[in-house]
Amino acid sequence: MLFEELTALATEGGRAVVRAVGTAFWPMTQRRAAELVGRGDAERVRAELVRLDRTAQTLTLSPSGDASAERARQEGLWTGRFEALLDRLEGAEQSGTAAELRSLLESLTTSSGDTAIDTGSATARDGSRAITGIWNASGSRPGPSKVAHTGDAEASGPGSSAVTGIVND
Repeated sequence: MLFEELTALATEGGRAVVRAVGTAFWPMTQRRAAELVGRGDAERVRAELVRLDRTAQTLTLSPSGDASAERARQEGLWTGRFEALLDRLEGAEQSGTAAELRSLLESLTTSSGDTAIDTGSATARDGSRAITGIWNASGSRPGPSKVAHTGDAEASGPGSSAVTGIVND
């Protein structure tokens, strides 16, 4: 496989691990990431689970400091774990592991409902509406909507509204 392709895949893996923290996706992500990096060795899988627990604790229990800097640091750590894994493998084993990582990423983006993770901030002014998350209007996709780490929403002025999370109209 091309170096650039593996690097991009590892980067997406690092982002996915961090984005999953605190969401309904976390238990599955944690288990699959630990099994992937641990490569079937029970002791290594346990060690990866400990690392993943530390990542989750760091991102959810540590409100002081720069949260975005810490998220970036954790993304870098997990990108590095996935890069090191893919780099030490060759041939069919490397391809198979890359496919496992792609499968993990696909499972995080595939759902029967809508999903919003790491949204930005939005401001509504002069009677407008701002939503950082999901707006379910009639005709939206069926299934449960999921949001995590939605940004700030602010409304100013008469008739303005702002929501961070999910709106069902």
